[in-house]
Amino acid sequence: MTNEELTAILELDGEERYDYFLSQVGEEREIWILVNAENRFLKIAADDGDVEYLPVWPSADFAAEYAKSGDELTPKSLSLPDFLNKWIPGLAKDGLDIGVFPGLDKTLWITEPDELRRDLQDELSNF
Repeated sequence: MTNEELTAILELDGEERYDYFLSQVGEEREIWILVNAENRFLKIAADDGDVEYLPVWPSADFAAEYAKSGDELTPKSLSLPDFLNKWIPGLAKDGLDIGVFPGLDKTLWITEPDELRRDLQDELSNF
C-alpha cells in the first residue's frame, strides 16, 4: 500500500473506517493490535476516564502508522477465529470496549465486544 493510499484511508471519517475495517478483516481473516516489548497489548483510557478500550486495525500498515507516535509498540496479528473465540469473551469479561481503527484525527468507532462480533459475523456471511 502506498503512503497516499494509507493517508486517504486514515482520513476517512470514523464510520467509513469502521466499514473499511469490517471488509478488510472479512477478507484477510486477521485483526491487528499493538504490543510493547513485554508483549502486553495497548489499552487506552478515554480522556474522561469512563471508557477503556483495545484499539484494533485491519492491517499491520495502519497499526504501524499509529505506533509511530511513541512508546515503541509493534503490530501483532490475531487470527479472526482467535479474536472471536478468545479475545471477545475476555474483553467483555474485563469490561474493555474495542476502539476500531483510529484515524489521523484520533477519532475512532468505540464498540462493545459483542457488537463487533455480530458485525464481523455479518460481514463474514458476505464471503
